Amino acid sequence: MNEKLLQRMEELIKEIEKHNYNYYVLDNPTISDVEYDKLYYQLVDLEEESGVILPHSPTQRVGDKVLEGFNKKEHEVNLYSLNKVRDYEDLIDWTSDMKNQANNTMFAVEYKFDGLTIVVEYNDGHFVSATTRGNGFIGEDVSTQVKTIRSVPLSIPYKGRLIVRGEGMMTNKAFEDYNKRADEKLKNPRNAVAGAVRNLDPRETAKRKLDYFCYDILLCDDKSLDSQEKIHNFLESQGFLTGDYFKLCKTTDEIIACIEETDKIKAKLDILIDGMVIKINDVASRDEIGFTAKFPRWAMAYKFEAQEVSTMLEGIDWQVGRSGRVTPIALLEPVELAGATISRATLNNIEDIRKKGVMNNCRVFVRRSNEVIPEIMGIAESYENSTVINPPEFCPSCGERLVQKGPLLFCENHLGCKEQVVDRISHFACRNAFNIEGLSDKTVNAFYDNLNVRHISDIFTLTKQQLLSLDKFKDKKAENILNSIEKSKDVEFSRFLFALGINEVGVKTARELAKHFKSLDNIKVASVEELIEIKDIGQVMAESIFDFFRQEYNLGEIERIFNQGVTIKDVQDSLVVNENILNKTFVITGTLSKPRDEFVKIIENLGGKVTGSVSKKTDYVLAGESAGSKLENAKKLGIKIINEEEFNNLIS
Repeated sequence: MNEKLLQRMEELIKEIEKHNYNYYVLDNPTISDVEYDKLYYQLVDLEEESGVILPHSPTQRVGDKVLEGFNKKEHEVNLYSLNKVRDYEDLIDWTSDMKNQANNTMFAVEYKFDGLTIVVEYNDGHFVSATTRGNGFIGEDVSTQVKTIRSVPLSIPYKGRLIVRGEGMMTNKAFEDYNKRADEKLKNPRNAVAGAVRNLDPRETAKRKLDYFCYDILLCDDKSLDSQEKIHNFLESQGFLTGDYFKLCKTTDEIIACIEETDKIKAKLDILIDGMVIKINDVASRDEIGFTAKFPRWAMAYKFEAQEVSTMLEGIDWQVGRSGRVTPIALLEPVELAGATISRATLNNIEDIRKKGVMNNCRVFVRRSNEVIPEIMGIAESYENSTVINPPEFCPSCGERLVQKGPLLFCENHLGCKEQVVDRISHFACRNAFNIEGLSDKTVNAFYDNLNVRHISDIFTLTKQQLLSLDKFKDKKAENILNSIEKSKDVEFSRFLFALGINEVGVKTARELAKHFKSLDNIKVASVEELIEIKDIGQVMAESIFDFFRQEYNLGEIERIFNQGVTIKDVQDSLVVNENILNKTFVITGTLSKPRDEFVKIIENLGGKVTGSVSKKTDYVLAGESAGSKLENAKKLGIKIINEEEFNNLIS
């Protein structure tokens, strides 16, 4: 055998075992699930390539060591792990194999809960015991701890002998509520469950307000439970939580549709799920198909794309925004996460840094959900060279002393702080605002340094002679920028509102404000209570809008902008409804003849809506050139795909 392969296998086994110990014994994982899976599958691939499986390989073991301190209990029915597929192609291969082995089979699709496996036993309708999974053969007796979980019934209607399997969970709400009052904050809901159930003091377990979601029967006297559907319904009838999701599918396309549908809404759930579980529905067929040494052959897990990984935090970049707020941005060792390479992530403020315990030169958990900016969740591991992060005393842009307001830092040198001014003007000129072509950050920096531009209104006073004095500015470039500035003066109301840079107000909120108030004068005199009545505007945003129009500088700047010839286009009193578009959901993908925002605006103005991902609820996918995975998903789900010409026919 190749010695290098053997050496690499030994290295992988050692590393995987270390992480198994950290996760299962210490309840202190130092890498994410996706990184663990990557190591595990490297070992699987090497074993397949070499044809050799070392006797101590973790691929041959169902579980890990049992904690000392609890009574050990042997499982009456062995607990198998679930095999996982890496992509839809592997899923299709598995379902095809199952169909060949079980004629006319149906597949049951359920959530894959991300918690702690617990086995609960009942006899004569009464709770008998609860046991952790342990190594799959022997677990830990945690009966006293599990009795504190309110969603574990202590008595059930069924009077025969029953052993069920489920997942101990901490809801996101319970997690947040606990951290609000706890001196020592929890890392995440998954780790919180393991720590609670394995706590020798059940009073501490009770404080975390855990839940128990049940999904399987390991032993039951009732022989009529001959399908996963009947098992699911039986568990609900006995008072168990099941996650409120169960679907039967005939085809792989239907299974994929369930996966896509859930992937889209998983971030809105109050529990952590990391994939979907697909099982043969018929129990008799399962018995015929059987098990491997580690997995049931008749069940498969599909794991969602990674939303959390760990990587090194190398330092902090303190950035000054257009409002003067100074925000810490974590500089990370680049890592792949949810289809993108991540090298920066947000940390809200210095209190957030302290609460999460992160340091310079430490390993951190990074989470990304629904394509939102990545966020640091907490520290995974610190080292000898890890150092405490302290907030700056002076503005990193202009050097003025910073002012702290609660947990936030501000630079109050609004007109002399270059980063603030450049950010305000760049925001004002961006595509969703005044859409002034040619005003990049680099150009605005040149305006600040050489033309004494300090106010948004200053850009409307620029002359060709001034622009030609700048480095690399020729006649054509100067004329193009001036023409774009002039063209931008006739602006839609929602774009004008967004351009003002009001804290908390994004593109969507600006549209809602424009639609509701119809004029700037109406918004200026609106009360906080009136603002809150508008869809998606809460107390904080309403106060931000109210305060903005009470500041003399802002009102003066708006007046100066109008004095330079800016006018707001008439606001239509209602949408122009198109029956082909009304209440239809669109997904836009690929390169089109116009910016995507323009298509979004057309669809929304005609009564439709645009979403970011394809699901069964999508009506149309508008596809341009070089369309990617969204187009492929639409084909799999049978969604209507249209090109730009067909779209124009639809709206005409």
